[in-house]
Amino acid sequence: MQPSMKSPDAYPSRAATRNGSSVKWFLLFWLVVIAACGFAVYSYTNHLKDQMLKQLSAQSQQQLSLLQSDYEQKLSVLSKEISELQDKVQSFNELLTFTKDNASTKTDNSNKLYTQLSEVRKQLDALQKEMDLLK
Repeated sequence: MQPSMKSPDAYPSRAATRNGSSVKWFLLFWLVVIAACGFAVYSYTNHLKDQMLKQLSAQSQQQLSLLQSDYEQKLSVLSKEISELQDKVQSFNELLTFTKDNASTKTDNSNKLYTQLSEVRKQLDALQKEMDLLK
């Protein structure tokens, strides 16, 4: 055999050191890669969550504004109907008061409007008679 060739077992401490350090660097590299990937996934999920929250907020704000405008429109229609009903109730109240006053036996005394009308009629009759005399 050749005396200058040495077997790989001739330097066992050097080979073990080289293998041990390369394994350590390999494991450290993979730990860094895994940690970087974990951080990237965490950041991306937070980004997606923020983006989804913004979209949901915009949609809910749009729906809320639609509901508010619809509510205000219905409220204005209802307020108009209520005012019309109040006018009708007021006119019915006046009609009922007039009818009640006319139904009593003392129509001339209890119904002021009827009394005033009868007085105006009397004055018109008196004026008519005076005009007939002037002719």
